[in-house]
Amino acid sequence: MTDTLAADADRVLEAALAETGARDPREFYRERLRELKRANAAGYEDAIEHYREKLVPMVASGEAEPLAAWTEYGRLLAEALAPGRTVSIDATGLAHAYEGPGRDRLILHLPNQNGARALLVGLPDTLSPAQRATFDVLVSGKQRPSAQTEPAQT
Repeated sequence: MTDTLAADADRVLEAALAETGARDPREFYRERLRELKRANAAGYEDAIEHYREKLVPMVASGEAEPLAAWTEYGRLLAEALAPGRTVSIDATGLAHAYEGPGRDRLILHLPNQNGARALLVGLPDTLSPAQRATFDVLVSGKQRPSAQTEPAQT
């Protein structure tokens, strides 16, 4: 991966973010990478390699839709941190088998480990009340609904 390729990928993502108003996932995924580095060095190296060899070239070349490619990268990070399954939560709060990114879905990774909190992979543009409640319970571990504030960006 060259600096030019990385800059091209950033420009493509930033254009998609500006066009759609979607949330920028990069800072959130950087934090997830820091967690991964502490917990699973081999998984961290694999994630960095994926970023350099697959994500950046696919986004820069236009081969992949940038927001979808980044969501898939977030899913890869979550799986490396905690094996499990990824689900999509629709606006009614119903969970569906994950079939790919969607801007109207809350995307969570559910670790196989009993008692582990869900890992946030992607947020919809606006959380419905049911998605907010799901986030509060499964990701934040809250037992009571919170005010309608937005969680950290993905």
